[in-house]
Amino acid sequence: MNGFSYLLKKDLKMMLSGKFFLLAFLSLVLYSAYINLVYVRLEQGRYPVYVCDPNSRTAANLAYISKAESRRELEKACADRTSVGIDFTAEKSEIYMLSSGSEKTDHYREIWGKAVLTGIENTKTKTVGLYDKEEKSRREITAEFLFFELSAVGFLGLASILFKEKQMGVIRVHGILPVRKSVFILSKLCVFLFSDLLFTALLTGINVGVSDSFMILPAALLQAGILSLIMALIGLICAALLPDFKQFSLFYLVLAVFITTPVFLAGQTGISWKWLRYHPMHHLFTAMKSAYFGASAASVLYYVVCLGAIVLLFCGAVGALRREAAREG
Repeated sequence: MNGFSYLLKKDLKMMLSGKFFLLAFLSLVLYSAYINLVYVRLEQGRYPVYVCDPNSRTAANLAYISKAESRRELEKACADRTSVGIDFTAEKSEIYMLSSGSEKTDHYREIWGKAVLTGIENTKTKTVGLYDKEEKSRREITAEFLFFELSAVGFLGLASILFKEKQMGVIRVHGILPVRKSVFILSKLCVFLFSDLLFTALLTGINVGVSDSFMILPAALLQAGILSLIMALIGLICAALLPDFKQFSLFYLVLAVFITTPVFLAGQTGISWKWLRYHPMHHLFTAMKSAYFGASAASVLYYVVCLGAIVLLFCGAVGALRREAAREG
């Protein structure tokens, strides 16, 4: 325990010297400023509706539509994949749309186009499910930012410390100390896990609200802990196996572009890809968002798989650290 407490103090000092907490604080300020000053004030515009009706067969509300003189002009206007086109040149009216990539969005676009033609009043939707628009937006974007932050920081943070320790010769010194490799790794995980849980609590409290946070945090902290441990262990394994930070940066680029970003974009844009159901990060992302909306996060199988993944990654990290210690002599 004396050795473990020493390692905790050492890792905490390494995080302080590496400006880790300063960067986390700046991220917290940046995310919170965007959520409160920009995101919650965004109003989703109506889908533009273009009507090609040379014979004036419809008496649609002109306040909601734009006229298209020809079919070609109608198709050109709908090329943005958000507009809805309605063609009355033929005997039977036809709805013309280019898919946005989301079946749900396309369905809503079609409903809106038909509603404009049949007459609609200028009303606003204020309640979505159990939450109003602002509360839903706050919960959704907070969960998505938290997922992105923990995925990046958990992977980069612990790895950067290990690379710095390799340069300082800490791995070589640790090889002759009477401290197990598992304890060496466990101390780092504890420090990073605590910092990530603190970041989760602060981000949630600031952007969702203190009163609502008490209902959200138990489930949110659990999901944040799972994501933090998995990403930290992956980062540690890569840092132990790769010889320098340049190769590690390239690997992180691949991780960010091909693994994490598609999941984040799918949550932001509503695009649905069938292959995402086989993507491990997608299930972590879904569980994180479910925690912020009070829904059932996942099945027992999900937690069993996560626990098994953490155990396997921990064993892999111990093996990678032993290999690195042997290489260091």
